[in-house]
Amino acid sequence: MSSYLNSHGLPFLPGYSFRDVTKSAFHRPQTLGYKNGYALPRRATVGIGSQPLLSEQLTQQEINNLDFQELDTTYSAFKKAVHEDFIPAYVALDKKILRYYAYFMEDIMYSAEEEHRVRPVVIYYYLEDDSMCIIEPVVENSGLPQGKHIKRQRLPKNEQGEPYVWKDLNLGEDLEVYGVKYRITDCDAFTKDFMESEGMNVNDPEPMPEDPYIKCRRIPPHCYTTPSIFDSKHQFLTMDRKVLRFFALWDDSDSLYGETRPVTIHYHLSDDTVEVREVHEPNSGRDPVPVLLRSKRISKKIKPKPFPSCVLEVSEEEVDEYLSPKDFQLGHTMNLLGRHFLLCDCDGFTKEYYQKNHPEMEMKPIEMPKKEDMAKEKKKNIPPYNGFGSVEDSLQNCLHLIPEHPKKNVLKMLENDHKVLRYSARLDSHNPEDEGRRFILSYFLSNDMISIFEKPTSGIISGKFLEKTHVPKPGSTVENPEFYSPADFAIGATVEVFGHRFVLTDADLYVLKYLESHSNNIPTQTLESLRQKMGVEMTDNQPADQHGEAAEPSS
Repeated sequence: MSSYLNSHGLPFLPGYSFRDVTKSAFHRPQTLGYKNGYALPRRATVGIGSQPLLSEQLTQQEINNLDFQELDTTYSAFKKAVHEDFIPAYVALDKKILRYYAYFMEDIMYSAEEEHRVRPVVIYYYLEDDSMCIIEPVVENSGLPQGKHIKRQRLPKNEQGEPYVWKDLNLGEDLEVYGVKYRITDCDAFTKDFMESEGMNVNDPEPMPEDPYIKCRRIPPHCYTTPSIFDSKHQFLTMDRKVLRFFALWDDSDSLYGETRPVTIHYHLSDDTVEVREVHEPNSGRDPVPVLLRSKRISKKIKPKPFPSCVLEVSEEEVDEYLSPKDFQLGHTMNLLGRHFLLCDCDGFTKEYYQKNHPEMEMKPIEMPKKEDMAKEKKKNIPPYNGFGSVEDSLQNCLHLIPEHPKKNVLKMLENDHKVLRYSARLDSHNPEDEGRRFILSYFLSNDMISIFEKPTSGIISGKFLEKTHVPKPGSTVENPEFYSPADFAIGATVEVFGHRFVLTDADLYVLKYLESHSNNIPTQTLESLRQKMGVEMTDNQPADQHGEAAEPSS
């Protein structure tokens, strides 16, 4: 059914439509409803007065045909214009800069040496916003305020305030900005390609004129006096900020709590001064002092003076020779003001300097030892035993800040608890009063300690002669002490106890039984001496306790 015809098959024109007089309902269909308490619209299925809609009467095939139906037009077919994506200038020309090389003439007033000065500049033109900036390259030690002359902005071209654009710039032309006339002489490759791509003729570059004052300084002035052979300023002007750097080790182990620390030695070639800086490590516990030795000239040889002479501060008059680069050799130890420094390595500039100026010196670096290796090589000097307490307890005061208890063999203490080897001994002395003194020497197997008890003798007070302690052998050191053991106690042997000499004369029967049960660790000479002595005493049938509580040995 065509949409241009009414229900009677007539077109929708005045006079061709007829009203249905039988129709009495003209209400509109309800398109609003409520669902779960919310007002929601819905699509109407009928028209006014419940008249069926045309869209509801169409089939799916007719709807699909309407989608692809082309409308008949009176005029020619409409051509769609192709629109290109618009790219703004600040995006298309971002980071695109034209660079020109120029100069300006600065007039010099009240000077007999120069009338004007040529000062080169670089002009930057930013295409994104037509702004410009002018910068003068900084020349070292020129004495002139150089750098940025004009900050980035749009520069006015005339009195009306019109700004300069890139079409106004070309080689061989003048650019007048704020009363200063800049002469453009050259440009870079990108600027030249950009100007040629825009159809602009680029002029030939011009040479940069030479500054007359610099040209005049190249010509040596006429000297009316005999020039000096040594120029005091030549070394400073040629060697300024040229420093030889060496990596060294400072051996400070001779001082209290001293150690070997890494340092950096700087030799300034401009004035022959030496500076020493310490290399600080995190969590080292030391104050971060920046300079160990401030920059100064260090004397190598002092002029000899007749005796007597006294110099509090060494001046140049007393010094015959100072340290020079020839005195710094890798692998050698240097003495700087009483401190010893081992030169291990240097930087690249130092190596190039020695190859060029001192090729006979071989700057071969050595391996810097690690901190752990230096700690192992350092040997502690343990002081001699002072006689207070035991040797082990006194040694702990040297090994730890807070002394610890010496380690004990607990298993040995449990196995040999209450086991004691007792010997009779006499004092070997040149004093006639010590001739009849007799002693009981007890060896405790649980902790290898010895105690000595003196028997009652006429004229001498008996009692404890030596508290239970470890007794080292003669000749043993404090670092590696060697104590007496049962293998050393043979009948007739001499035992030296802290300067006193004791000769063993007898022993308990339990001593022989214990040593025979451990005969693998006991010398044969010790066992034979005990057997010979016990063979005489066995006839007395003297009993012995199994735990070492034997009767007192006969003298």
